Amino acid sequence: MKGKMGLILLVMLTWAWCTSSYAMQNITEGKWEITSRVAMEGLPMAVPPVKTTMCLSNKEAVPQKAQKNQDCKMISNKVVGDTVTWVMQCRGKNGTTNSEGKIIYKGSSFDGKVVVNMKSKEGSQKITQNMHGKRIGNCQESAH
Repeated sequence: MKGKMGLILLVMLTWAWCTSSYAMQNITEGKWEITSRVAMEGLPMAVPPVKTTMCLSNKEAVPQKAQKNQDCKMISNKVVGDTVTWVMQCRGKNGTTNSEGKIIYKGSSFDGKVVVNMKSKEGSQKITQNMHGKRIGNCQESAH
């Protein structure tokens, strides 16, 4: 059980999505609050939602956090109108993680979903992460 909770936290806190160089049609740049809800097959309890904040822009429209101890490769990444989709594969000492994601922007909000399939010596696990983001203000520029 302890290992599964660690796995859940890893998925929630280590989004490793690439940034897009394409301009989004319907994103309001600024500081965003992102609420993630994770569902994991076989877990007897619900995982509480997790909220994070980060700056998003036309050039960096996908929420991301670096993943430690992972060798990740972006298989595909597309921007069509207000929709960003991607497929990624990560390899680590404990196994392989394949993820597919999709985010649809609606000006000052977005909805998205990531499906993660993890394979290790211990077996396979499917995790689904639903996200909702809303713009909450401007990003602070760092002083030089």
